[in-house]
Order: sequence, then structure tokens, then C-alpha cells
Amino acid sequence: MTIKLRKVTKENWQECINLQVREEQRKFIASNLYSIAQVQFLENFEALAIYHNDSMVGFTLFGLDEDDRNYWIYRIMIDEKYQGQGHGKMALKEIIQRLKDKPDCKEIILGYHPENIGAEKMYISSGFQPKGMAPWGEKLASYLVANHL
Repeated sequence: MTIKLRKVTKENWQECINLQVREEQRKFIASNLYSIAQVQFLENFEALAIYHNDSMVGFTLFGLDEDDRNYWIYRIMIDEKYQGQGHGKMALKEIIQRLKDKPDCKEIILGYHPENIGAEKMYISSGFQPKGMAPWGEKLASYLVANHL
């Protein structure tokens, strides 16, 4: 399976904001519209569409957090039509590789809703380790980058 991460542009942003997770998952993640707006104020973050072949299947937002100087994955979502097909895990692998290629990346951190068991399983199976609860109520997990151990 080939997954590509492509920049959200004026040509594809509307398609991106129309992607939706399943109804019961909507409490777990901010909308893509919110995330695209948010990235305008996050200096070292990228908002990228996730493609399988030529179909946009998801969205991600990740980068260097200015407050703690760690690399974070703020969002990763797969549209409800494409869930359960391995796209999320492959996209996560691609994101990890991009961040590992940065010379100052020692750790990748992400947060997720405590009830989002599907996401938790994917993160753990991809090498993330539980890191406790964040003050804002999300579970945290981290991925230690091998070339910095």
C-alpha cells in the first residue's frame, strides 16, 4: 500500500475539510477545518493531506511545539470511508519517518482522547509507549527516536 503526504493547498483544502470520521468518533478529534485554521498560527507545523494512490483518505497535523521543543503529532484522521484498511497505520509510519529525519528529533509525542481505543491500539502497535495523562485530559504516548538514544 502506498501512502503519500501532500500539502494542503488552495486546490485541495475543500476536499480536506469534507473528510469526516465516523459519528461516534467526532468527540475524539478537532475538525480538519479547525486544524487548517490552527496551523496558520503554528510556525513549525505542517498540515498535510493523506493520499492513497490519487484518493485523499485523511489528514494530519504535526511539527515542533514551541513551548516544549518536542515534535508532536497533533492530528491524524482517516475518513470514515477508508477506515479499517491500514491507511492510518501506514500514514503514521510515514509521519514518523519524516520526523525521524529531522536532526533534532529525539522523541515524538501525541495525545488522544482516553476513550479512543482504536487510536490507542494503532499508536502502541506502531511503537508508541504510554506516557500518562495530560493536564488537558488526553492520554499521552511517545515514540523514542533510535538515532538519539
